[in-house]
Amino acid sequence: MALWVLVVGLVLFLGVHSVRIVAEPWRQAQIARLGAQRWKGLYSLVSALGLGLIVWGYAQARLDAAPLFYLPHGMATGMRHLVALLVLVAFWLLVAVYVPRNHLKAAVKHPMVLAVKVWALAHLLVNHTPVDLLLFGGFLVWAVLNFRAARRRPVSVPAGTLQGTALTLLIGTLAYAATALWVHQAWLGVAPLRAAGA
Repeated sequence: MALWVLVVGLVLFLGVHSVRIVAEPWRQAQIARLGAQRWKGLYSLVSALGLGLIVWGYAQARLDAAPLFYLPHGMATGMRHLVALLVLVAFWLLVAVYVPRNHLKAAVKHPMVLAVKVWALAHLLVNHTPVDLLLFGGFLVWAVLNFRAARRRPVSVPAGTLQGTALTLLIGTLAYAATALWVHQAWLGVAPLRAAGA
């Protein structure tokens, strides 16, 4: 049951976030028909529902999932340290979406999608059950396709400043620490920083 909840959540969340990739004319038609605010409301509602199903479905389905393979102990320890660094970078990119005039957004143009790509890849390096492959693999494929499509669309991003970049790195690091130390364990029962130090 939990696995199907996860699948439905992924279909809803990634589906609504793929409309711009595969059906931009239809999206524009719906915005014109419904109005921008109503479209955004429906978009946000479906996204929130999908995300909620993903979180609950994954948290339950992973309890009975067996790894497809195991890394050697030395490699596994090093991989966890690499993953901790990659997820920190993902948090910086995520925060770069919202902090004005930072060098990360100026450089990559689409930091949100790149953050998802880095986050998904990092988690695939240390999570090897079929449930992990479904969740993180699904997000990784979506992020690769979305990033490719987004880079084809012209976008103007203001030049970064030292202040904007420093603020991005500070907020991203604090959000990463809070998630790694408390939120991740509260949601999934896993403390990633303690695992990385093992």
